[in-house]
Amino acid sequence: MKDESIMSENQSVTQQVLDFQTKVATLRQEIGRVIVGQKEVVDGVIACLLAGSHALLEGVPGLGKTMLVRTLAQAVRLDFSRIQFTPDLMPADIIGTTVIDESANAGKVFEFRKGPIFSHIVLADEVNRATPKTQSALLEAMQEHRVTVGRTTYTIEEPYLVMATQNPLEMEGTYPLPEAQLDRFFYKLAVTFPSREELHSIVDRTTTLHEAEVKAVLEREEILGMQKLVRQVAVARHVQDYAVRLLQATHVQTGKAFDKVQRFVRTGASPRGLQAMLLGAKIQALFDGRFAPGIEDIRSVAPLALRHRILLNFEGEAEGVTTDAVIEQILSQLPESA
Repeated sequence: MKDESIMSENQSVTQQVLDFQTKVATLRQEIGRVIVGQKEVVDGVIACLLAGSHALLEGVPGLGKTMLVRTLAQAVRLDFSRIQFTPDLMPADIIGTTVIDESANAGKVFEFRKGPIFSHIVLADEVNRATPKTQSALLEAMQEHRVTVGRTTYTIEEPYLVMATQNPLEMEGTYPLPEAQLDRFFYKLAVTFPSREELHSIVDRTTTLHEAEVKAVLEREEILGMQKLVRQVAVARHVQDYAVRLLQATHVQTGKAFDKVQRFVRTGASPRGLQAMLLGAKIQALFDGRFAPGIEDIRSVAPLALRHRILLNFEGEAEGVTTDAVIEQILSQLPESA
């Protein structure tokens, strides 16, 4: 009886993983009706949704960042709102405001009108154009999934995903995101320039009568179930230890830092980077139909999880060193076991 119970449980787990993989494949296909290429970015955004966290998309204008977010919202049948960040945007424009509501029976009453942050999927477009005061209005919502106005706290319905975009080239009139806010993003995704064939596909879709219709392929309850499955995936101790040592290697203070870390890094990644690597590895394993992540999964998600959490010193910035180059050296030299 015990063997039969174990066999039944294994079959159930296998079926859950297959269902997860099928749903993700269907979602990818639906997004692909509109978005050409950008597989890593699409998978990264889906991973952020399934991890219950947020994504920072960086790329020059015209690469489809806004369209990707809008398409994802349509494909998963979730509430969607877009906030265009500008220097004159105020916190109340994001969170909402309390107004006096006059009615014939109740007279004058104070009522809180929720802002665009109260959606399942929020697009914070050109987030680095807003002032630090307005950017900080996102912090509580991103971390706690709730907003406090006065003495009242309002909970944001799950699932909740903030996807922020920023332009890496145009620096005039922008405000660098504070480290505390950057740390709230699960992944930082680089939206790259399309290839020659992808450019042909883009113009074929956008300069003709072709009009893609995106259908909802996932419901809210299915997404919540997939998020729960991600948390149930077990991680072997040696895999977790590799991720821990990888995080430690980004810090000069550990005494085990590699050359580029010692020379160019001011502050290493926070423990949230470790959490992002482990959750990302679990999701990566489920993407591939596996219920146990390996060290290769940690290695594949490390740049996405750490690139915005490592802060370079003056020498690193002056020499044009990238955090990706620092992470690449760590990954190439860090042994799999210690």
